Amino acid sequence: MNLFVPRSTPGRLTGLVLWVSLSQPLVVRAGENGLPKIDTGDTAWLLMASALVLCMTLPGLALFYGGLVRKKNVLGTIMHTMVILCLISLVWVLCGYSLAFGPDVGGLIGGFEWIGLQGVGLEPSPTYASTVPHQVFMLFQLMFAAITVALITGSVAERMKFKALLLFAVLWSLLIYTPLAHWVWGGGWLAKLGALDFAGGAVVHISSGFGALVCAVMLGKRKGFGADPMPPHDLPMTILGAGLLWFGWFGFNAGSALGANGVAAAAFLATHTAASAGGISWMVAEWVHRGKPTVLGVASGVVAGLATVTPAAGFIGPMSALLIGLVAGTVCYGAVVWKMRFGYDDSLDVVGIHGVGGFMGILATGLFASIGAQGLFFGNAGQFGIQVVLALVTLTFSVIGTYLILKIVDVTVGLRVSAQDEEMGLDLSQHNERAYS
Repeated sequence: MNLFVPRSTPGRLTGLVLWVSLSQPLVVRAGENGLPKIDTGDTAWLLMASALVLCMTLPGLALFYGGLVRKKNVLGTIMHTMVILCLISLVWVLCGYSLAFGPDVGGLIGGFEWIGLQGVGLEPSPTYASTVPHQVFMLFQLMFAAITVALITGSVAERMKFKALLLFAVLWSLLIYTPLAHWVWGGGWLAKLGALDFAGGAVVHISSGFGALVCAVMLGKRKGFGADPMPPHDLPMTILGAGLLWFGWFGFNAGSALGANGVAAAAFLATHTAASAGGISWMVAEWVHRGKPTVLGVASGVVAGLATVTPAAGFIGPMSALLIGLVAGTVCYGAVVWKMRFGYDDSLDVVGIHGVGGFMGILATGLFASIGAQGLFFGNAGQFGIQVVLALVTLTFSVIGTYLILKIVDVTVGLRVSAQDEEMGLDLSQHNERAYS
């Protein structure tokens, strides 16, 4: 028995249909009971991809951010990533997944049918990833929800109250990330419009990057910013974190094919190609601009290439990925340099790398898409227009929503530590710990 799923089926079913003609339905083999049949290869790959995205967050992002701050704040910075992973995991299981991927309500949000994972069992979902258990798809999405919030913390490092961080993380996940995930991946209005975001250029990177900009502006600059030196305290730690991010990103992008298939292979290759090109182009730009290349520059360029190729990864070939990576490294380097001219203190360059990179990547998808969907350069000018709408809607929603959430947090618990606590460092003032004796 066959289950016919039209190409307009919402959600992250994209990977299963990319190799199918646009005019043909997708044929999904069903088991004897008429439900979609579990594929053990797809299930094994998606479980592994979920673990890889977990590795991106902890230890990857935690070490990447931890090494970039001053030594008096390293544990506080790592704590931000660790506690967000735990907290958002619980939020996702309790209600986040239902609101993001539950049955559509007016194109704006998911319903309450799957609260507490009711109805999310071990059988495949006919709507999402129909060859793996529904809980596996849910788990994969959980990892995306967690790392998106954790990315924002780089913009407020060394000065945000821990209580404020906890409240902000929950509110931002529920009020910003969850609706965006539904709009783009859960059958919402942007999905129906035809927006393409293979693995999170808009949902993850634009939202977190420009949310981070609002956070940096509203919290204000670190004490001594622009006057006192604030170099990274442990670059080897940061490079280790960057390597783990690169490693885990294969699960992030190739896992978004939702199966062990050709799309996963295309996304894997595009991911690596863009990361490599981003590292080289950032290095060259820095070398020309500052006279010497740095290891931090190469690592930053790699992450910029990864962030920028993410929305396009399953839709493009390797040459397009190479070009995207080259542009990403150069443009994101420029965005980081220009940060000082704009005068905001984005501690760890979340805006310049993730915000700018994600925005470019969404537009690049509308230009270079050639696998399963066509962009401007492959005869479909309308797709580029849709991508512009996706990028602008995500940016606007994230900026306004983040501002309102921060206002709520400021009124309730306050946003910033005292000047005395900031001088002491978050490790001692917030957690009564020292990273180094």
